[in-house]
Amino acid sequence: MNYDLQTISPQWRWLDQTRFGPAFDALQSFAYDDTFCTLIGQKQAVPLVRTWVHHDTVVLGIQDTRLPAVEAGCSYLEEQGYRVIVRNSGGLAVLLDSGILNISLLLPEIKGMTIDAAYEQMYSTIKELLADYERPIQAYEIVGSYCPGSYDLSIDGKKFAGISQRRIRGGIAVQIYLCVEGSGSGRAALLRDFYHLAVPETNPSVDYPLIQPATMASLAELLDSGLTVAGLNERLLHLLQQKVDVHPHLSSTEETALFSTNYERIASRNEKRLTQKGMN
Repeated sequence: MNYDLQTISPQWRWLDQTRFGPAFDALQSFAYDDTFCTLIGQKQAVPLVRTWVHHDTVVLGIQDTRLPAVEAGCSYLEEQGYRVIVRNSGGLAVLLDSGILNISLLLPEIKGMTIDAAYEQMYSTIKELLADYERPIQAYEIVGSYCPGSYDLSIDGKKFAGISQRRIRGGIAVQIYLCVEGSGSGRAALLRDFYHLAVPETNPSVDYPLIQPATMASLAELLDSGLTVAGLNERLLHLLQQKVDVHPHLSSTEETALFSTNYERIASRNEKRLTQKGMN
């Protein structure tokens, strides 16, 4: 079965967190999505689209924290001005900065909505969002990119986005990071250098991504356009308004309390993972 936003729900909420600035902690994003997933899954809230930007942060996957010299890699990232955190799910390192737009589609589990069907929902949304550029967007793993996966989005073989998914208590969070502005290969080069330091040549058998920076680019580079994070964010809101009834998100007392609980839990877990490896 094919799903679209109207099929999932005629009403959606919109939460724009793209202008919160450098003080907006990426760990808060994990807590927000866990909170919304729980409440939407319990049918206490309608689906929500959340857009967000974090400044100069590298998010490691749990697998990255097990690299033999991860401390050296993290020290390098911090010297380059990046904060390092660890997410509470799978996947590998991703880089976030002011040129990257993140989107979360938060919706209830619907009977028959497989993991791939939820990924396809985000994929189709991005294709519609960029349809007027008339450039084919493909979804398949881009070997040589950072955090590779079967739903890497690319144009002409160059990755500009990656999609992840999390399910909690009947709720689904489908998340995408879109490299909109700046140099996609420059970001990839920084993570390539992180892995080179985190896996010394004395450990040749350790499995880690062999990043080739030329496999990645930003939408501004690929589309030869002046596309910006703010402009793409406005495009997304306009697209949603054409399809469903969109309301601004208003926080409830229950949501605020659950967010605080989730954030404390996630922050504590992150601190433990960093200290276990001496990474902070």
